[in-house]
Amino acid sequence: MADTPTLACDVAIIGGGISGMIAALRSAQGGRSVLVFEKTSDDRYVCNSRLTAGIWHCGQMDIQTDPAALAERIMQVTGGNARTDLAQAVAKDGIRAVRFMQSVGIRFIKGPMDYQSFMLSPPTITPQGRQWEGRGGDVMLRTFEAELNKLGGKILRGHRAIELTKRDGRVCGFTGERAVGGGFSVNATSVVIADGGFQANPELTRGPVTSDPNGILQRNAATGMGDGLKMARQAGAAISDLRGFYGHVQSRNALQSDKLWPYTWLDFILAAGMIVGADGRRFADEGQGGVHVANAIAVRPDPLDTTVICDERIWAERGTFNILPPNPRLEQNGGTVLRADTLEHLADRAGLDRASLVAQVRAYNEAVRGGTLGSLSPARSTHKFEAFAIEKAPFYAFPAVAGVTYTMGGILVDADTHVQTPEGTSLPGLYAVGCATGGLEGGEHKGYVGGLVKSSVTGLRCAEAILAK
Repeated sequence: MADTPTLACDVAIIGGGISGMIAALRSAQGGRSVLVFEKTSDDRYVCNSRLTAGIWHCGQMDIQTDPAALAERIMQVTGGNARTDLAQAVAKDGIRAVRFMQSVGIRFIKGPMDYQSFMLSPPTITPQGRQWEGRGGDVMLRTFEAELNKLGGKILRGHRAIELTKRDGRVCGFTGERAVGGGFSVNATSVVIADGGFQANPELTRGPVTSDPNGILQRNAATGMGDGLKMARQAGAAISDLRGFYGHVQSRNALQSDKLWPYTWLDFILAAGMIVGADGRRFADEGQGGVHVANAIAVRPDPLDTTVICDERIWAERGTFNILPPNPRLEQNGGTVLRADTLEHLADRAGLDRASLVAQVRAYNEAVRGGTLGSLSPARSTHKFEAFAIEKAPFYAFPAVAGVTYTMGGILVDADTHVQTPEGTSLPGLYAVGCATGGLEGGEHKGYVGGLVKSSVTGLRCAEAILAK
């Protein structure tokens, strides 16, 4: 019979991504004994942090902006649903988290947008596919681990946490399974859940995130299974509203082709034009941008029935905008680009209802010219993105899919990452960080703040809360 070892440490961290590693490293700097438990066995275990584009921002504002303005921005993009304490913590400590990372050897460059003052170096964004080795996220995690090892901490690979253990109402460790060798148990003063979102778990995404998990694209590491969420819930933790994810609208061909993963996006094309269902009718406010529309696609009865529509002007101007734009890369890498000289012919080629599409474009164009986009159903906003009339042939259609990067909801925490109970108290001994947490993003408005700023700030604040005890 295989032995079941019991491991002991001051701080046990479940998950070796950015939030867990910052919490681990800062705790070790403070003299705590630290073990990080990573379920994947590979030396360079693949997780979202290793694949990240590596751009720090706060609600698409520079993290160096005045914290009061950043906190206001967070409340704006989340429709007022973010916890005030979490919003203020992220707004205040985003730059401090980056400075901590720099202090342990993480390098940054300026990103392509004005608000992107900090982007991991070397850049991870590549023309196609999952080319991450030796780039920003990979270098970051290897740097963190080297620094942790110097301080006596360690990552234990192939160790998956299964169930939290409690004594006298306090979380004091967990049990788990090793990839090789059977079970194990952990005794710890503090347990930190840092295993990311639940985006790759169909059981958890069906309902709050999508009507059909098979109809969405996993533009992520496919390792976020929500183990921590399930463990915390079983131990008595409160769970936030699980609706909402960060992601983009992409070519449907990305479901079969790695060349179209995780880029290119269709976001800026649809934000200037429109997106329709198989019935040829609009179903979302394109002016809210790609994250909003991706969420609207995912919850449709059939998430695979949507098509982005534009004309030659949009394809030429917005199709060439931003990092790795779809024009011309999408078609070069095998993505479907349908063209036609008339909307009727385009509808036939794309399998859309001809009369509905023509009527929708006509009404949309009239609203663009007349400044009455708010009267459309659904209304079309313009405060984020300008609406272009769809009138210059050839016309274009792009079969679309919602690409999911990470889920926004999760374990409810306060500003110091203490896991909360449904009664509003803290669950002693238990913390959660990064994309395993809820209370900041998501919910009814699917408000996107930024996965990296959330993860780095919560990781740092978690360690400081542990060290303060």
